[in-house]
Amino acid sequence: MPQIANGYATPVLLLLLSNVFMTFAWYGHLKFTDRPLWQVILASWAIAFFEYCIAVPANRWGHEIYSAAQLKTIQEVVTLLVFAVFSYLYLGEPIGWNHAIGFALIALGAFFIFQKW
Repeated sequence: MPQIANGYATPVLLLLLSNVFMTFAWYGHLKFTDRPLWQVILASWAIAFFEYCIAVPANRWGHEIYSAAQLKTIQEVVTLLVFAVFSYLYLGEPIGWNHAIGFALIALGAFFIFQKW
């Protein structure tokens, strides 16, 4: 295993970075509604390529530390956090109390995934 993959934080950091790319790939085009759909699809695919180049190693190396269910849970929580920041800063959409409660309930579910009862 490469030296960079040592430790519990590396897969999480790589998943965080990959989710930044994927969020832009999936939602960044919402500010460019004047562009034809085929153009934003191609741009999204180009961005997603780099996301995959980060996510695949994150999951490969992460699976040496975390279970597949734990990795998926980390990815989902990171996705929500990245999306909330992206939605607020890039799209200018406020995060309401209903969003915060929903995200908190998902985080509670994630807590249970990591319990060893």
